[in-house]
Amino acid sequence: MQIIYSTKRNITPAKAVEILAKHGTKVTLEEAQIILDFMYKFGKLAIETELNALEIKFKQSKIL
Repeated sequence: MQIIYSTKRNITPAKAVEILAKHGTKVTLEEAQIILDFMYKFGKLAIETELNALEIKFKQSKIL
């Protein structure tokens, strides 16, 4: 299964700093960028994992 991802990111590091500050967490722009990179990669991984599981279930149901 080929998955196409959008490279558009809706949250900027500056916005992440602002959001985290509202909740009492102080981070630099560089730290915010690292956090966002991790979150986007983790999100992609979670979606890939779920889609692969669904694809396997679909193939198994076709076999039965």
